[in-house]
Amino acid sequence: MSHQPVTYAIGDIHGERTRLEDLHAKIFDHHRETFPQRELKLVHLGDYIDRGPDSAGVIALLMELEERADIEVVNLRGNHEQMMLDAYGEEARDFRMHWLTNGGDATLESYIRRGDEDPPPSHLRWVRDLPTLHLDNDRKIAFVHAGVDPKTFPHSGEQIHMWTRSNRFFDPGRWDVGELKGWQVVHGHTPTKDSRPLVAGSPPRRFNLDTGAVYGGLLTAGIFAPEAETVDFIYS
Repeated sequence: MSHQPVTYAIGDIHGERTRLEDLHAKIFDHHRETFPQRELKLVHLGDYIDRGPDSAGVIALLMELEERADIEVVNLRGNHEQMMLDAYGEEARDFRMHWLTNGGDATLESYIRRGDEDPPPSHLRWVRDLPTLHLDNDRKIAFVHAGVDPKTFPHSGEQIHMWTRSNRFFDPGRWDVGELKGWQVVHGHTPTKDSRPLVAGSPPRRFNLDTGAVYGGLLTAGIFAPEAETVDFIYS
């Protein structure tokens, strides 16, 4: 039996803290019942903030999860986290309105309800330190917010990791040109049309877990278990 952890990857959250807590509870129950001898690993794929009701609460929850010793937690930076960083960076005046009109207004309101005029420095530092790519080299699974460039993987760069919607990436049939050969990629960023995860390629290579939670869809976790022939999903 493999000693690798069971990985649960979670798509775009966008301020939906209550649903995230519900999904975490379902994940912990599923893991305890199905894989009691395995370690548990959580990978959040980015876009924790904007548009939804409690972005500040989502970040606080993820920061708390990282302190737990009983699970491994990987939190990736998405394009919405980057927009917030840019809005509070050295050239904030150029970026603030762009952020606010793309859901940042809801994030700011969530901090104001907590008594903060702006995201506190601790939250901004945490977001700034988030990686944009996580590689499971043993199982050849890449976790990223938006996607990768098949030609330059694994060195695609943060902009592509957080923003890409290229046709080449969306078509796994065009991937086997370099280091991406044989890999699977798990991502969010582009909401699926039917509020269900999208699985592309034969055999499956690309898993899109952005199922539009903030648009009335689902919040989705994909279960990437060692030796499993298929990927199952949990929803909230």
